Amino acid sequence: MTLADRIARLDTREQRLLNALLLVLAAVIVLLLPVALTAIAHGKRNENQALRDAANSIDDNRDAIDQAKLEKAAVQQRYAKPAPQLAAFLAGLGTETGVEIPESQDRQAIPHGKKYSERSTKLVLRKVGMLKLAHFMEHIEQSGNPVSISSLNIRKRGPDPDSYDVEMVVSAFDRTAGPDKAAKKPGASADEAKP
Repeated sequence: MTLADRIARLDTREQRLLNALLLVLAAVIVLLLPVALTAIAHGKRNENQALRDAANSIDDNRDAIDQAKLEKAAVQQRYAKPAPQLAAFLAGLGTETGVEIPESQDRQAIPHGKKYSERSTKLVLRKVGMLKLAHFMEHIEQSGNPVSISSLNIRKRGPDPDSYDVEMVVSAFDRTAGPDKAAKKPGASADEAKP
């Protein structure tokens, strides 16, 4: 028995219901299929536009990206050579500027994140003139090393003109050498990881 024979055996009411079902199915196919395809195409169009906008944004901000890369390279260059031992470094600067350092106390290193650590030394200067102190601090700042004055306390000494007691903390920052990114990749050999 074929499909046509089965349809012919149906009552008129069942044939009308089958025809109505076929019309609804045809309407769904004719109307909903283009709507669904249009929605999919619109979604892909929006996705492509978002990718285009991201690519244009990268192109428009290329100068800022290059500037950020240069700043990162400058930071890495600054930390390429380790900071000197602070006590000897500061004693040398004190000799150059005529500042006597009667007391210095090294402090324990403090880690700053995964890549940096801070070493500091507390200095006590007595009966120092303001010009010599200014030259001393200027030499610290312009040394070219990652060294800074992190704390400064200046007190005037009684009736003496241009005589001050100074307590300062000088900090040196070191970049610790982390593992190479190429060495972290799962397929990289030891030879590939070496620069």
